[in-house]
Amino acid sequence: MSNASGKAVSKENHEKFIRRAIELSGKAALEYSTGGVFGAVVVKDGKIVSEGMNRVVASHDPTWHAEMEAIRLACITLQSFKLNGCTLYTAGEPCPMCLATSYWAGIGSIYYAATVADALKYGNFDDSFIYKELALPVEKRSIKMTEMLREEAVEVWKKYQQKPDKVPY
Repeated sequence: MSNASGKAVSKENHEKFIRRAIELSGKAALEYSTGGVFGAVVVKDGKIVSEGMNRVVASHDPTWHAEMEAIRLACITLQSFKLNGCTLYTAGEPCPMCLATSYWAGIGSIYYAATVADALKYGNFDDSFIYKELALPVEKRSIKMTEMLREEAVEVWKKYQQKPDKVPY
């Protein structure tokens, strides 16, 4: 097996990293009661760069998922908004938000333990409505979305497009 940077990683190392994510999930849900059964680690070159656990309940923040925390901390640690060459290990299959964030961050591969079906069966975590909503055209989604002042916004985009020192991402 190999990691996101193409280097061979032993099965034992993959298991070590996923076990750490599972351990963090237990801390979040059972020990600290900060949120659901979710923990995650970001690994680069065979070393853990960052760790995260679910803190949705403790922080009153629906975005404070384990993967989000691990990705944010990895970006800070590596001083980059791109995590090329990094692998995400997570106790549960990522939700739509965490999966999208993994793509935006440039995570090369993801290893997960429990599935979306497990999260639904044992924790009543159901993201199926989000997957369905995202597949709908904007006008058919349950959250009403209204476009306003597009021309004004596009003027800023046009200036950004011409900005010579913009950082591409």
